[in-house]
This record gives sequence, structure tokens and C-alpha cells, in this order.
Amino acid sequence: MRFMFVGDSMTIGRAGDYTWRHRMWQHLCATLDGPFEIVGPRTALHDPATEEATSHAYAAPDFPEHARRHLAGWGEGWQHMAPLVGPAVAACGADVLLVSLGLIDLGFYTEADGTAVNVRRFVAEARAARPGIRMVLLPVIPNVRAEDDAPFAAQVGRFNELLAKAVADLSTDASPILLAARPQEYDIRHDTYDGTHPNASGEHRLAGEFAAVLHQAWGIGGPYRPAGGP
Repeated sequence: MRFMFVGDSMTIGRAGDYTWRHRMWQHLCATLDGPFEIVGPRTALHDPATEEATSHAYAAPDFPEHARRHLAGWGEGWQHMAPLVGPAVAACGADVLLVSLGLIDLGFYTEADGTAVNVRRFVAEARAARPGIRMVLLPVIPNVRAEDDAPFAAQVGRFNELLAKAVADLSTDASPILLAARPQEYDIRHDTYDGTHPNASGEHRLAGEFAAVLHQAWGIGGPYRPAGGP
């Protein structure tokens, strides 16, 4: 089974991060009975010094190179990933996409309705490359801008409703799509380092939401239990 992480800055992470991708890899190692692979065209972290994805300074020394693969980028959203996901899926043969996107779109590129159009384009492109692909999509989670900016918070709320509708409309037996839960206990003062990007506890919460959906809906893995360490 091949998993591909797709996301923005919260998924690629920055130099010195563990990333929720690492937490998810640990979970899959601990709970999957059969072999699996993490796939994707990229492996790097964002480097704040260069503002480029050039760092390989992961915090976890046990995170092997082959498990660092992803399709994520700092400042990249649904509109950026829609044209990239098809070629990436075709090249690596991904079976399951774990997707966390939307915040950067709403913040800088498109309002809720336009962002939802790009979600549907993303799904179509992924399926064109691999018709039986499965996807788990995470809603936009709590963030400091939504807390301080009421119009932006309204856009986040509307997009999350449109995302749920897209999942309901587009999911099929051959290519199911699931909506992960918005982490109920996610606290931007405790689970992020800047009000947006997850710290160690936030990484565990994000990984836990994806793990819960995979286990409860598809019987993949098991309940999420954070590994030892930070």
C-alpha cells in the first residue's frame, strides 16, 4: 500500500521539525500488518533562511529518507496541487492520498467557492492518473487569523461546508473519499508554534485524525497512539 502526503506549510514543515508526516509514518510502522510505502516527488523541508524547500534537517534521526517523500509546499494550496497531483500519482503509483490543504488558498489566493472548485479539479486529476485511488481530506483547522479576522473565519467555515459537500458528491465505491474530523481539542496556543503551524503536540493531533479515519472507515492500521519522545 502506497501513501502520499499532500499539503501546504503545515505538511512540508520547516527545518528542525518532526512533521506530522513523521508521526504518521511511525503510526503506520506500528499498526500495519503488511508492507507499505510512503511515496511522492519531494523529500525536503522548508528552510526559513533561504525561503526554499532545501532543508533535510528533520528533528527525528530515525526518519529514513525513503519515508520522507511527499507532495507538499510552503505557500502551496489546492490550486497549486491540482495540476501536480496527477503526474505525481502516475509516477509513484499512490494508493491513498492524505491531504491537508485550504488555509493558504483562503488566505492568499481564492475565496471559499473558488477553492472548492480547485478541490474538485484535484480529485479529477488524481483519478485520471489512478482511477481507484482513495483520499482522506482534512478540513481547514483552527488558526490565529480565523480567530482574529471574522470575515476570514466565515470563509473558513463556508469552505469546510463546501469541502464536506464535495466529499459527499464525489466519493464512489471505486474511489472513496473520506473527510477527516476537524480536531476538536486542537488549541492554537498549545498545539502550534505561531498560531498556525503545528508543534510537536499539534503534529500528533493531525496524524491522529488521519489515523482515526483510516482505521475506522477502511480498517487500515489501528487507533493512534503517539510514539515515545516529544
